[in-house]
Amino acid sequence: MTPPPATTSGKSINRSATALPLLAVLALVAVWGRDLPVAVEVVVVLLLAGSVLAAVHHAEVVAHRVGEPFGSLILAVAVTVIEVGLIITLMISGGPGTASLARDTVFAAVMITCNGIVGLSLLVATARGRVTPFNAEGTGAALATVLTLAVLSLVLPTFTTSTPGPEFTGAQLAFAAVASLVLYALFVVVQNVRHRDYFLPVEDAPTQRRRKPVPPLPDADPDDTDPDDTDPDDDEHAAAPSTRTTLASLGLLVAALVAVVGLAKVESTTIENAVTGAGLPHAVVGVLIALLILLPETIAAARNARRRRVQISLNLALGSAMASIGLTIPAIAIASIWLDGPLLLGLGPTQIVLLALTAAVSILTVMPGRATVLQGAVHVSVCAAFLFLATNP
Repeated sequence: MTPPPATTSGKSINRSATALPLLAVLALVAVWGRDLPVAVEVVVVLLLAGSVLAAVHHAEVVAHRVGEPFGSLILAVAVTVIEVGLIITLMISGGPGTASLARDTVFAAVMITCNGIVGLSLLVATARGRVTPFNAEGTGAALATVLTLAVLSLVLPTFTTSTPGPEFTGAQLAFAAVASLVLYALFVVVQNVRHRDYFLPVEDAPTQRRRKPVPPLPDADPDDTDPDDTDPDDDEHAAAPSTRTTLASLGLLVAALVAVVGLAKVESTTIENAVTGAGLPHAVVGVLIALLILLPETIAAARNARRRRVQISLNLALGSAMASIGLTIPAIAIASIWLDGPLLLGLGPTQIVLLALTAAVSILTVMPGRATVLQGAVHVSVCAAFLFLATNP
């Protein structure tokens, strides 16, 4: 079902990636507001998953046209649009536990991106005993921004005293929203204008900023080559897609995003009932949302890591975490004006411990500017601990 990478110019857009968003939009119109039999719900879920994968394809078409690091930014913003849409639509529906849905989803996104996607990318890039290099300057700046946003928006509400419970007052929420938006906007300027070379793959950075080649591990066999390494990034050397193809993909990307949000809203009651019926904590709903919306990022990051462009994978992961907080919190703050009930943003003790562990591990991973399979395994382990504790608190 996964569409191929969008890397060629002049070729027609992949047929399945074109059909899936259009079919999903038609299905959304047909099923909206209706009680669905089980068979139809299965079809809706398949179209939902297909729309997410189609969004990967069309975001990659547009990203290949505009180049890096703008390409990573496009996919991160697209994913955040899905996240905000899902959170707001579910909170408007007023189901049980929606007061903490924004917190649960944003925290899950941070843990999955900073541990799951980063760890998977490092494992893929170092699978054959390599040391994988990346730009520590840009990655460190992105990590610092993510951690600052997470503490301001998700940790501080637990310790403020103006209101009881893990929530902000109106003024505190406004400050957190403005600060998050300003920090995210400033990072975008730094990433794409002021210090663009900090966020490019090492081999693509300007000559004066290139690192020395990283030698292989002592136990690595120099003759043990991966077929993908002979030309690790064929797609990057392909001509950019035409303007017509890019505009068509942009339109289909929007259609896919609308379909994902709409069909997820249709399935929201079924998801909540399934979680409740299984006896799982309601926070699992936020985890499921995060897993769904981060599927495109995970696929794109793994592809780039396989092509030995781990810097782009890190840009995708940390950019998504940053956008998840920097754009979602302001949107939720505005939506809270007309949403009923409290808005619980503060993390619990277990979540704060996991966030602190993520911060420590990520800093130690980023500082050297290169990583081995061990760092990847550590990040994946932290992500696995988060997912396990989400279902077994």
